[in-house]
Amino acid sequence: MTTTLISTAGELHARARAGRRAVVMTMGALHEGHATLIRTARALAGPDGEVVVTVFVNPLQFGAGEDLDRYPRTLDADVKLAGESGADVVFAPAVDEVYPGGEPQVRITAGPMGERLEGASRPGHFDGMLTVVAKLLHLTRPDVALYGQKDAQQLALIRRMVRDLNFGVEIVGVPTVREEDGLALSSRNRYLSPAERRTALSLSGALFAGQDRHAAQEALRARAREVPATRARAEALSAIGESRAAADAHAVATAVPGGPAAVRAAARQVLDEAARLDPPLVLDYLALVDPSDFTEIGDDFTGEAVLAVAARVGTTRLIDNIPLTFGTFGAAS
Repeated sequence: MTTTLISTAGELHARARAGRRAVVMTMGALHEGHATLIRTARALAGPDGEVVVTVFVNPLQFGAGEDLDRYPRTLDADVKLAGESGADVVFAPAVDEVYPGGEPQVRITAGPMGERLEGASRPGHFDGMLTVVAKLLHLTRPDVALYGQKDAQQLALIRRMVRDLNFGVEIVGVPTVREEDGLALSSRNRYLSPAERRTALSLSGALFAGQDRHAAQEALRARAREVPATRARAEALSAIGESRAAADAHAVATAVPGGPAAVRAAARQVLDEAARLDPPLVLDYLALVDPSDFTEIGDDFTGEAVLAVAARVGTTRLIDNIPLTFGTFGAAS
């Protein structure tokens, strides 16, 4: 399809609208993860709607010493991929189009949730992110905006901003897209050497280890509840690979479903091993949090949670996460 490249909000506002407008916000260097967002936007907008992809490297999101200057800028390739994925428009404004008076004096503040995890590691990052998202929502005027779940804290904060400040837009989260080896797709992956990439796989490896432990514990708990007799219960639990010590009827009956502490421990074991690799993985954080506010969950927690990790490999900082559900006696969501 023909994709129009525009650089001003005036051009975008002048376009005739005959259906839903769906917006995908990016900083460029598009990859298959972005393509998935765009294809999902196309489906939501429908044949009569319009899909707009924004390409803007937002200087407010980068702190001192971060990679603003070397962040990849590949606009021609981005327009091509966006068009192949179903975009009608690529909106690629200059900095002075988004911030005509220079850096804005009035900004969105992320609040306490924006000071945790990524916010603690990158002070001011989420204030800058929310400020540009708010401006781009005003500039593009969408009915629906889509964001990847790989940036789980970002997505949670955008949803909170839209709700708290009464933005008239629907926010849709799209599942993380991974490469065949499990590494979450990111524009920063291109910075990794082959050796660094092998180490970087420990991020997803840690998450999958936590997910597997969670699934095993949930299966154990569910099976224990189904078998009334103590002896039969022990045999059933042993059959799924748990030790007979873990089959004690009282312990199983009183165990917390899913075991957040065990999930953290399983993930941390992988990360500890990665810290001894060459090159090593330098952990920033491993957290198991409530997605409503990104605080750590306790052992009695039930409901949706996010297992999140951030680390550096060489000079590249990577993040990843997976959703888990505790207390439903089922596998991870």
